[in-house]
Amino acid sequence: MMTFLMILDAIISVALILVILGQEAKSGGMGGMDGGSDAVFSGKARGMDALLARLTVILGIFFAIITLIIAKMSM
Repeated sequence: MMTFLMILDAIISVALILVILGQEAKSGGMGGMDGGSDAVFSGKARGMDALLARLTVILGIFFAIITLIIAKMSM
């Protein structure tokens, strides 16, 4: 069971990385933190960006839950 969960955790982590890298950049990076640009909070994601944003949240939740289960089982 532990091996299965560890393999599943690795697969989810790779999928999470790919989904994050597939998203379009929303701002100018750290330069947008000075308050001059509200590009981060303006507009809603549509189409593929919305799908990737939802997948990021779902995969992140699954990754956290499975990692906590593995930690609990290894105690």
